[in-house]
Amino acid sequence: MIPELFSRGKPVFSFEFFQPKSPTEMSRFKTTVRDLKALAPDFVTVTYGAGGAAGERIKTVETAGLIKREIGLETAAHLTCLTHTRPEILEVIDRIAAHGIENIVALRGDRPAGSEVPAHDFEYAVDLVRIIRARKGFRIGVAGYPEKHPEAVSRQTDLIHLKEKVAAGADWVITQLFFKNADYFDFVRRARAVGISVPIVPGIMPVTSFSQIQRFTTLCGASLPEPMVAELGPIASDPDAVSRYGIEYATQQCRGLLDGGAPGIHFYTLNRSHATATILSRLRAG
Repeated sequence: MIPELFSRGKPVFSFEFFQPKSPTEMSRFKTTVRDLKALAPDFVTVTYGAGGAAGERIKTVETAGLIKREIGLETAAHLTCLTHTRPEILEVIDRIAAHGIENIVALRGDRPAGSEVPAHDFEYAVDLVRIIRARKGFRIGVAGYPEKHPEAVSRQTDLIHLKEKVAAGADWVITQLFFKNADYFDFVRRARAVGISVPIVPGIMPVTSFSQIQRFTTLCGASLPEPMVAELGPIASDPDAVSRYGIEYATQQCRGLLDGGAPGIHFYTLNRSHATATILSRLRAG
């Protein structure tokens, strides 16, 4: 199981993928996953289609099972709870178990845009952590926010919510994306100060598009450093230049994190292999 990986005394590298939306995308997706398997990641995670129809949610669990069964990678399935009833959650957990997956990343999930949240029995991720822990047989990851969750009143209240998730049974934390290592190290320091002792893994998203990363950071409450904005602005219309910049920036960021004691790196791949493969290869080369 995944938590044991952090006790080996070497960095743990993991990749996040999302569910492809069409058969054509699925073909490309499998190629990407197989390409990245060559880098021997310690585990991968698959995001959960909580906002879609039931069939789409089933597909995401099946994709996680495919990665573990056919491609042979240790897999954690994301699971969100905000739009679910208790029977629905129990059914999805059973489906995850049926695929032989023993790790779940427990998340609240985003509120549906422009609509009311449907009938549900879970309001926060801690509620989901509790039901998964009661089900037994799973190890649980949760999300952490170095710059605080966008809906949180303050950094301290956000940290208290994280402590509640860990107390309820979470085994490790994956952070939201960030671009200033000082934010991560301060977050870890504050977490340890309130008694959170589980591994806190930094989540890194290599920049491949300036407009895309601006959109992502706005949605998740992360910030872009002013020097990064100044350097990306003039090259924003050159995808190759942006990609080269993003790879170099993320490589240096990851080196600083690992040198500072981070237990590993979790890459938000956006279902692409080039940037992640290049960065991880550089890190392993020293």
